[in-house]
Amino acid sequence: MGVPLSQMWTVASYVLGKKLRGVKRYPVVLMLEPLFRCNLACAGCGKIQYPAETLRRHLTPEQCFQAVDECGAPLVSIPGGEPLLHPQIDEIVAGLVARKKYVYLCTNALLLKKHLHKFQPSKYLSFSVHVDGPREEHDLAVCREGTYDAAIEAIRAAIDLGFRVTTNTTLFDYADPDRMHQFFDDMMELGVEGMMLSPGYNYEKAPDQQHFLRRRRTVDLFSQILGVGGRGWRFNQSPLFLEFLQGRWDLECTPWGTPTYNLFGWQKPCYLLQEGYAQSFQELLDSTPWEKYGRRSGNSKCQDCMVHCGYEPSAVDATFGSLRGFAATARLTVQAFARNLMRRGTAPRRTPQFQTVGLRGAPPAAEPGEPHGLQNAAGPDLPLVELAPLRVLEPLER
Repeated sequence: MGVPLSQMWTVASYVLGKKLRGVKRYPVVLMLEPLFRCNLACAGCGKIQYPAETLRRHLTPEQCFQAVDECGAPLVSIPGGEPLLHPQIDEIVAGLVARKKYVYLCTNALLLKKHLHKFQPSKYLSFSVHVDGPREEHDLAVCREGTYDAAIEAIRAAIDLGFRVTTNTTLFDYADPDRMHQFFDDMMELGVEGMMLSPGYNYEKAPDQQHFLRRRRTVDLFSQILGVGGRGWRFNQSPLFLEFLQGRWDLECTPWGTPTYNLFGWQKPCYLLQEGYAQSFQELLDSTPWEKYGRRSGNSKCQDCMVHCGYEPSAVDATFGSLRGFAATARLTVQAFARNLMRRGTAPRRTPQFQTVGLRGAPPAAEPGEPHGLQNAAGPDLPLVELAPLRVLEPLER
């Protein structure tokens, strides 16, 4: 497993406490979005389609702390946008660490090396670096050449300084299982603590609607990717969620398990759907018609969703909610641990190969370093990253 024992114990104690008190709906991870601004415009992302006025705004540290205290979840994920664009992100992280919250700061890592000096290594802080597979697939997904190499360089720098580092990989229809296996091997050799996987959610406003995964295709793809035993990969996820992605364990979405707080308040009903806001976490729990969401509800927006933010808390609940779930999790954990031992004892050390691969694409759609689609809308204070020109890319051939 790619999760420290102290974090596992904290989550287990928290969930068991809720169970013993008969609490049916409780948060496990708070999705704290301090801003929507980003220095990339990924083809599959619908999070940055806001007017310039909104993109210039961000939550204050005090607003972030209030939301964390109100929610009470033991884990806090900080997505965006790009959180490292927030002028007080180091203050926010320090305040959460002081509260002994396990923080996952999600980043595309383009600014990570520049800002590492603002943070202190801690068991409570992990940089969750967005890497959507090998170089060609990643640069395709984020629509800009050079981002994979920048992310790998930043990961190395963070690990060398003693920071916890995980990766966050969103998969689309063009993902190739064999290349993903090589990617997993490379990430393990690089020294990341664990990897997180998720199929992409089909945001209505995302520029690329063609390559989102349908449910059947998700199960087929993840069965091919994860159905290879003995490789010693570490995943920063519940074993039951990984089984769910392969169609081997039934889970129903629990959107209240990962509530979202952002500029507009508590987002209804989840991180992926924007159907109103509540002014308090309790109001979110009380006023959201939860029965209208999830696959069993028949909601068309939920039928193909198998995303981690909806089903990871369901897997955690299943682990501690029944003997069957707990036994399955224990068995899968022991099996993964045994595979890691076998790999360490028999597999020769190998230097990860990050060779240069060209990307096919149309002529540049923007000037180098210019945030695509934003026209530098967030104002002159928006940090730019010098990378290869932004390109509109074609999908890889299978």
